[in-house]
Amino acid sequence: MTTTKNNNNIVTIDSSESIPEKPVKKFRWRVVDDTSPKEIYNMVLYTSALVFGILGAARGMDEGTVSGNLYQQSFRNLFGLNDPNKDEHQIADLKSNIAAMVQLGSVGGSILAMYTVDKLGRVRALQEVCVLWIVGAVIQITSRSIGQLYAGRLLEGFAIGQTTTIGPTYMSEVAPPAYRGLFGCLFSGAVYFGIFVSYATNYATAKHISGTSHSQWMIPISLKIIMAGLVLIGTFFSNESPRWLLKVGQNDRALKNLCKLRQLPPDHPYIVGEINDINEQVLVEKEALNGYTWYHKFKDILTVKSIRYRFFMIGAMSQLLGQWSGANAITIYAADLFSFAGITGVEVMKMTVILGVVKFCSAYFSAFFIIDFMGRRKALYIGIIIQMLAILFFGIFLQIVPHATIKGSILSPSERAASRAAMAALYISGIGWTMGFNSVQYLLGSEIFPLKLRSFGQSLIMVLHFANQYGNSKAVPKMLLTLSKYGAFYFFVGVCAMALFWSWFFIPEISGRSLESMEEVFNLPWYLVGRRGAVMCPDHSEINKVTHGEISSIHYNEDGFDKNKATGEHIEDASNRRNSDDEKDAKYR
Repeated sequence: MTTTKNNNNIVTIDSSESIPEKPVKKFRWRVVDDTSPKEIYNMVLYTSALVFGILGAARGMDEGTVSGNLYQQSFRNLFGLNDPNKDEHQIADLKSNIAAMVQLGSVGGSILAMYTVDKLGRVRALQEVCVLWIVGAVIQITSRSIGQLYAGRLLEGFAIGQTTTIGPTYMSEVAPPAYRGLFGCLFSGAVYFGIFVSYATNYATAKHISGTSHSQWMIPISLKIIMAGLVLIGTFFSNESPRWLLKVGQNDRALKNLCKLRQLPPDHPYIVGEINDINEQVLVEKEALNGYTWYHKFKDILTVKSIRYRFFMIGAMSQLLGQWSGANAITIYAADLFSFAGITGVEVMKMTVILGVVKFCSAYFSAFFIIDFMGRRKALYIGIIIQMLAILFFGIFLQIVPHATIKGSILSPSERAASRAAMAALYISGIGWTMGFNSVQYLLGSEIFPLKLRSFGQSLIMVLHFANQYGNSKAVPKMLLTLSKYGAFYFFVGVCAMALFWSWFFIPEISGRSLESMEEVFNLPWYLVGRRGAVMCPDHSEINKVTHGEISSIHYNEDGFDKNKATGEHIEDASNRRNSDDEKDAKYR
């Protein structure tokens, strides 16, 4: 036996055994949770996540459906879009009113969600939304006047506005920390599942149903009823959020639901740690919630430094920059944009289907392989760069080949090749959007706020989301006329350039952190939050101190020596982890 002195500690090593090399962290294309019990990833969790995740399709189905409806001849004839007595500005106004009516209703729905999500709970609020969604779709299907169509779309908007608070809030609360980004992106990815289904249905009805039949536009809308019914049925197999149950004082039910979602017994260290984390925050906030009215919530958003930063610099700016970056315009007015690239007839609808497929696949690829592996911050600014360059190319094409937008024009071989590249640019911009803004616009708002403001803050951010989307949907037809078609896309490029700086300077990396550990990051000086927050404020939550699994390999301390040769099911090394974190904190003081 030989001994080696290291930092005043005597470590005994068997000289007959070679000291193994430090394990090297292998590159992985996905996050792998090696420290949590494998039981927490189970069918009960997946079922609840599927029900609340597919809820994102509500917004996507509307955007995809209205995009096709505005191009369908039967719809245009019935609601005056082919009226020869209207000039191009009147047609643009009518088109924007039809497209934007759901966004206007969604503003009201987001405000309503401030009450329903906390008052009714996540599951009951979702059931109420499904009923509104079905009623709104029925009103639209039976419409034979523009006023009734507006009413149905407005009511549907009240449902969709609530989904963007209910879904992300629930997903962030039940997801294990290592995969919270993936779970949140299931919701945002479902938006493009809805868009793809709607685009495909519009293409099928345009190709196989006569332009004189109302079924051409009614069938795509009827899919909303089917989707809402399936989600409503699924709610009866979902488990209410344990965090919400603890917040409203249903402690026994909260523990029971958490055990169901994690498939672990109540005395398991993981359950104990997670319940302690939630309970600690709930107890602290309950003291502060005495007399905590909406006035006080608004006041905190305006006056509390850390909350003000979260709301304005992250939540509000993500909606402002994201909605004016051009992605929403491409989704809703996709048929018009493909016609600008020289595509005509039913082939336009075919191109929108391909766009739906690209965005759908890209959204879920980002969810499974990018958002948690690369982190929110890096995924965001890489996505913005891709989106910006693609939109810039499309704008340049419209400027160099302006006659491509004129119906019946003939393109030269080189112009036709440029036209195909311009269409590809629209697809590529969708990849950038789903990788960047689409992944974070729902996810960040549901993660960054403290429990007492989580659903309220997310709802308020969604008010801004739909207000900006309404303004964008209303403005784009006019922008294409007044700024010229290429000028509108140059405007979107400018917004993307501003967003690139914003994502680098203001967005902190919060991948893998527990929801209860966010406060330390946002209490830093504002100029350090985005660039240094994650490094300066490690996650000290209880759940991050618990590791699980049979320890078959050597566990090294910072000097490279084995610190624990014991094998066991549950190992907690809180003191060593805390000491290491304290040293990191001291480094940045």
